[in-house]
Amino acid sequence: MMEFYDILSNPAFWVAVLRIATPLILGTLGVLLCERAGVLHLGIEGIMVAGAFTGWLAVYAGLPLWAGVLVAALTGATLGLLHAFLTVGMALSQHVSGLGLTLLATALSYYGYRVSFPKVSTPPTITPFTEMGWLGVPVLSQQTPLTLLALVAVPLVGYTLYRTPLGLAVRMVGESPQAAEGQGISIAVVRTGAIVVGSAFMGVAGSFLTLSAFNAFFFNMVNGRGWICVALVVFASWRPGKALLGALLFAFFDALQLRLQQSGNALLPYQLYLMLPYVLSIAALVLVARKASYPQALMRPYRKGER
Repeated sequence: MMEFYDILSNPAFWVAVLRIATPLILGTLGVLLCERAGVLHLGIEGIMVAGAFTGWLAVYAGLPLWAGVLVAALTGATLGLLHAFLTVGMALSQHVSGLGLTLLATALSYYGYRVSFPKVSTPPTITPFTEMGWLGVPVLSQQTPLTLLALVAVPLVGYTLYRTPLGLAVRMVGESPQAAEGQGISIAVVRTGAIVVGSAFMGVAGSFLTLSAFNAFFFNMVNGRGWICVALVVFASWRPGKALLGALLFAFFDALQLRLQQSGNALLPYQLYLMLPYVLSIAALVLVARKASYPQALMRPYRKGER
């Protein structure tokens, strides 16, 4: 019990929690925007890989760090446009399109890395974002600007969804496309826009790994974070504020299991500690998801004029 208290009372622990949560926050916001408009987006895992690779490669080629973030966002937006074409334009299965996009983006990123560095055994490195020591806020001052961007994005997305006509259109399209069409709203335009913007968030989430958390690109670095984001959207009941809490909750469990493993007094096999954040998050998801109110038109392709 004393060891657990020591972990929680250490500021470095909370620094790690916020750092682990950052890509989850950005990715969850991206999925949330897509699903609020009625489109499931299982391409997030691949888009995060592509964003991590292209953002890092741009900086390695000599562009500034923020230009690398922009490249990652544009990569995500481009892949999102492909997903929108398949699911909105052609009304194909959102599950199949998303999974196919993940396979495509991941394979292209790995292929691009092999082509760019055919004879390299150790991943080349860049100079990543540095901590915001000038901020003077405990815990937050030890983060990089992308973490601040993720935290600011939460209220911005929430305000847009619930306080603007654009947000109303997105939610209306995700709840009742027929009613939205009756109000003169273009379902295709709104859904495509939501997917493109959401996918840009996913690309930035991936770039955090190579431009902030680490300083290189390597295979399997996304490590299932995209799928966690999909689950966190359900946990959050499709609300940005709850999405932030869900990301922090998972990050808390993840940081905790790392500290328990490193303590040297672990009484259980390390595999059980690795399972801890996933098991506890699944338990929380089960408790919350039963009462979640999902967008009524989610995963339902829409063709203009149909009733």
